[in-house]
Amino acid sequence: MTKCDTITQKRRHYFFLNPYQNAAFTKCPKCDSKTKIRKFPLVIHIDPQQLFLFNKQCRYCTRCDLIIAGKSELESLMATVFEKLNPQIIGNDYLVMGVAERSDWQESKKGKLSEGETIERMIVFKDVWNFEFIPAGWYRDHEH
Repeated sequence: MTKCDTITQKRRHYFFLNPYQNAAFTKCPKCDSKTKIRKFPLVIHIDPQQLFLFNKQCRYCTRCDLIIAGKSELESLMATVFEKLNPQIIGNDYLVMGVAERSDWQESKKGKLSEGETIERMIVFKDVWNFEFIPAGWYRDHEH
């Protein structure tokens, strides 16, 4: 059992890290309702031991409680931030673990919240979803 298993953490939201640069997901890939643009303080673990909180604009489906973050945009922003702070971790594996409460994000920006406290207080995703993007168009029966 890991430390995370012993901590009773809040669970909220579903998450999709969108790898498709040509798909903005203006409609939810699950329920087809229009997505909104909202900011979420994402909690990201970068290997080997770097925790990063970033208040990121994401697509959000209120019906499905699904947060959709663009992978290429997120990676570009992380590279920009860590170019001066810690350039050796650029390109390392990372995991978007959940979201922080806005007040916790503010405290962490001011250096008033340790990494351990951030992890204990964060809201873990209920689940991480993946979707296959199929561009619109006409297809023969055997092509899709």
